[in-house]
Amino acid sequence: MELFKTARVVRLRSHHDKYLLADEDHESVCQDRDGTVRNARWTVEFVKNSNTLRFKSCYGKYLTASNMPFRLGLRGKKVQQTLPKRLDSSLEWEPIREGCQVRLKTPYGQFLRANGGVPPWRNSITHDVPHRTATQDWVLWDIDVIEFRPESPERQPESPERRPVALPPPPPPPESPERRPESPERQPESPESRPVALPPPPPPPELLAEPTEPTSPSKIELRSPRTSKEKSSESLNHGSPMKGVGRMIHYHVATDEGDVEDSAEEFSFSFGVVR
Repeated sequence: MELFKTARVVRLRSHHDKYLLADEDHESVCQDRDGTVRNARWTVEFVKNSNTLRFKSCYGKYLTASNMPFRLGLRGKKVQQTLPKRLDSSLEWEPIREGCQVRLKTPYGQFLRANGGVPPWRNSITHDVPHRTATQDWVLWDIDVIEFRPESPERQPESPERRPVALPPPPPPPESPERRPESPERQPESPESRPVALPPPPPPPELLAEPTEPTSPSKIELRSPRTSKEKSSESLNHGSPMKGVGRMIHYHVATDEGDVEDSAEEFSFSFGVVR
């Protein structure tokens, strides 16, 4: 069975150095020395849960061990190409290894045999049990693998080249100055976090009013005239009653230069507490 594990298409070469061929009549089989013809190619099929195989010819029919005798009165039985509606045990062959060769055993305990000798035995194929020592090797076959079976993912061994290699993690990208995180002291403040300088409060309305031009001189000089003392003493001598305690202020309005004109009008007001 080991010889067929990886085989998909094979050629069966007999002890006579001839190849098992599917005849062009799509029914019989024979043997011939020319193994290059497509009739010599047999597709291998594995039987599920069994150690047996099926061989399909280039015509889509199976190598079959029939129950029909090869010749009347002879022990061997015919081997044919058939395609039954139901694949039965007559299509199955159990490979038994003999060194570098195999014997193909039928479910009936017989073996695929390549006959030799004079016609009608010459180049014929039967299944039989050899009884003579001279025909013991006629049931031995060499297997030439033409096409190999693609291995399934479960059985296919992984070569060192196909095994996934664990690559080291890539180095971190170099940090650019723009992406480097800044410390809290150096980190620029965002416009939202910057303190906003509030404008100063508006001045009171009285300060906003434009100053008006003074209608009178800007400098006032207060002076007590000479007659004020005399008048006050006279009032005391005459015994006029005092209506209040205070002082009469007389003043002239001076110019911007601080001069008082002689013709300037004299003003006065009372300063004190009235009783």
